[in-house]
Amino acid sequence: MSTIVIFGGTGYAGGNIAREAASRGHQVISYSRTAPAEQAEGVEYRTGSLTDDVVLAQAATDADDLVVATHGADVGGSPLVDHVARLTAAAIEHGARLSFVGGAGSLHVTKGGPRLVDTPDFHDDWKPEALSHAKVLDALRAGPQELDWFYVSPAALFGSFAPGETTGSYRLGGDELVTDAEGNSEISGTDFALAFVDEIEQGKHRRQRFTVAH
Repeated sequence: MSTIVIFGGTGYAGGNIAREAASRGHQVISYSRTAPAEQAEGVEYRTGSLTDDVVLAQAATDADDLVVATHGADVGGSPLVDHVARLTAAAIEHGARLSFVGGAGSLHVTKGGPRLVDTPDFHDDWKPEALSHAKVLDALRAGPQELDWFYVSPAALFGSFAPGETTGSYRLGGDELVTDAEGNSEISGTDFALAFVDEIEQGKHRRQRFTVAH
């Protein structure tokens, strides 16, 4: 079993990943700004931010897998991409695999087509978050070859506002949005976490972004 350290482990994506990983017997450590009122069984909760060098060093020391499930546009007053170099250095130094919960906005709607964030119907209010997550992916792809990383973009419809159904299954894709026969793209938090922890355990997407949908 692995030690999985999650920054943002009390949020929607991070919380689901923490619960799924703990249910499989992994040691799970969650970092967040404040301790949650309700705590999942098998998860150790700590307060702290990845913006703190001491916290990051301790997290990377403890981790086999270092998961970042935070906002993209604002992490302690600066965009997440500003911290990728520090996260990369810590993961390399301590031999941890680095992974990110990304956004759907950087996915192409079709092969060779526009990114979802660049389509006319993409809401303006969502663009800062989507573009920030896209910059994180760019930084990972341009980063040191010795870094072991993966980045997961959820389906277009994903979040606490649309929890969806737990099916126990999912479909994978690469850089294009995965949709069903009606053109819908969605994934529940629980099934997203299933795919995420499967990747931690199986390591099929080394230094890659992939997407997951129902």
